[in-house]
Amino acid sequence: MNRTPTLDDLVLAGIALGAGLLLAFLSRTLLHWLGGHAKRTRWSGDDVIVDALRSVVPWAAIAGGAAAAAAVLPLTGAVQHHADQWLQVWLIAVVTSSSARVIAGLVRTVTQSRSGVAGSATIFVNITRVLVLAIGFLIVLQTLGISIAPLLTALGVGGLAVALALQDTLANLFAGVHILASRTVQPGDYIRLSSGEEGYVVDINWRQTTVRQLSNNLVVIPNGQLAKANMTNYTRPEQGLTVLVQVGVGYDSDLEHVERVTAEVVSEVMTDVTGAVPDHEPAIRFHTFGDSRIGFTVILGVGEFSDQYRIKHEFIKRLHRRYREEGIRIPAPTRTVSLQQGAVVIPQQRNAEEMTPDSFRTD
Repeated sequence: MNRTPTLDDLVLAGIALGAGLLLAFLSRTLLHWLGGHAKRTRWSGDDVIVDALRSVVPWAAIAGGAAAAAAVLPLTGAVQHHADQWLQVWLIAVVTSSSARVIAGLVRTVTQSRSGVAGSATIFVNITRVLVLAIGFLIVLQTLGISIAPLLTALGVGGLAVALALQDTLANLFAGVHILASRTVQPGDYIRLSSGEEGYVVDINWRQTTVRQLSNNLVVIPNGQLAKANMTNYTRPEQGLTVLVQVGVGYDSDLEHVERVTAEVVSEVMTDVTGAVPDHEPAIRFHTFGDSRIGFTVILGVGEFSDQYRIKHEFIKRLHRRYREEGIRIPAPTRTVSLQQGAVVIPQQRNAEEMTPDSFRTD
């Protein structure tokens, strides 16, 4: 069209644009109400979807109103084409950004629900977001009439150079993907490496794995090093585990009585202490005739790795107090020492901590 816009054209364009703005406001209000209901549900995925719709629907309504206004105005063919083209680019950019947010949020929700702990595996989230944004960028170029074939060819050639320059980074990236895909380690697991590092896995991103020690310090381990290390995972296949406590009693003790008293203390600790396993069956195994005592092992059940320290602490205190009440003796180590000088042999049997040079007699 080559005619000059009239007042009616401007009024209709204003009505179309105003309708788009009103629709955007109403849709945002409605989605805000839906977001309040979504927060009360157990599934966090609906929160992500509603939050993304709150950003894409209003902007889509505004873009629709602007497109209707442009269609009403008597624009030339070239201007109309460029206006439609830029509105399409705007809409594609909004949809791409919202799609990246939705998909990344859903991936984060899935990874957190499967790890069992409020941790995050950002490697999958970041890869998903980058892929969605890259696809949207290519669609925008295609909409603007820019051929993406040369760009893809250049990326393919340049990718070889980048791969050679970033060998360590790519090795850590694929090692992180392999670790998560194989489910050998997940955020929230307690691990110990052969090199000595141990703690709870906080996050696994595109380059490194972050481990929080019990002292609340963070240890950063490259994914490639983690994939090659000998590692013990104390959370898988089950989070619960057993810990062993070594105990010894004197040879004059009634072992049946010792076993019964110890089992009562184990049952008490398993019931009262936080982190213990209440249905754990007391397990006591005598195994050694020592130099001064009969040794046995007490097996305790704990809910997770860090609980063992508190449970062992309470068990040793209560067992020591109960042994004193029952008259069960925990002897100190003893040694029989014979000192020979000339024709004199003096056997001495004393507690190891009482042995001093003055304890020996010589002629």
